[in-house]
Amino acid sequence: MTDRRHVAFLGLGVMGYPMARHLTTRGHSVSVYNRTASRAERFCADFPARLAATPRLAAEGADFVFSCVGNDDDLRSVTLGETGAFAGMKGGAVFVDHTTTSAKVARELFAVAKKSGLGFVDAPVSGGQSGAEKGALTVMCGGAAEDYARAEPVIASYARACRHMGPSGAGQLTKMVNQIAIAGLVQSLSEALHFAEHAGLDAAAAIDLIKNGAAQSWQMENRTATMLKGEFDHGFAVEWMRKDLAICMEEARRNGSRLPVAALVDQFYAEVENIGGKRWDTSSLFALLKRSAWNLT
Repeated sequence: MTDRRHVAFLGLGVMGYPMARHLTTRGHSVSVYNRTASRAERFCADFPARLAATPRLAAEGADFVFSCVGNDDDLRSVTLGETGAFAGMKGGAVFVDHTTTSAKVARELFAVAKKSGLGFVDAPVSGGQSGAEKGALTVMCGGAAEDYARAEPVIASYARACRHMGPSGAGQLTKMVNQIAIAGLVQSLSEALHFAEHAGLDAAAAIDLIKNGAAQSWQMENRTATMLKGEFDHGFAVEWMRKDLAICMEEARRNGSRLPVAALVDQFYAEVENIGGKRWDTSSLFALLKRSAWNLT
């Protein structure tokens, strides 16, 4: 239990809603804002929180303001301008952004916040909806070390692991590393399951055995059973993964790195979208290999 703080949370989607809930259960005084007001109203009916009509009103008097929105433009919309959170934050307060964005916008907003006497920490998360619900997210942070140190005890309300990775943008760059790794892992697992079935093996049994060896991964542990059942309605959506991979590839062009597998997997995700899987879980790469058997077009 950390000291009770006055905090605001902007964005109550599938990730933000449980994260904000954990803040209330830890005893913090919480104000919330959501673009779709009915969701914020529901939150305030379920948990002890104050409803705010704008990000600025939510941020007024807060020690920390957290956000988890959709993309770069969404983040700018809740931070900047007359109704943005920066306009309402008191001097010395820290804004912690859990959105997966470009490193460019993180650095941009860090500079704007600094000029206003505010802290800004880019802090994207990994662990998905399940991790948010359980309060077991991995949080990758960039920004000033002193701002991170102040925010970390509050972030711990919903984090299993949290680390300061370097200056502004370093959190987002670390999340790109995460997404690049996941893209390859999910495709490899899909191909392994497909091969096992065509080889006449019990695919579930094969994975249950090899997960005890060097091939083990979170995806193998948590997605094998649902992939084999064709269930893709429980996790991080394909359209959001494509957004993240686009950010990764843009950054790779800037820094000169090569991402051939990530680029190929992004093309596969485009095919998933074409067969109606825009909102399917990222493990739906397996559906492409089962297209004929499952009559997917």
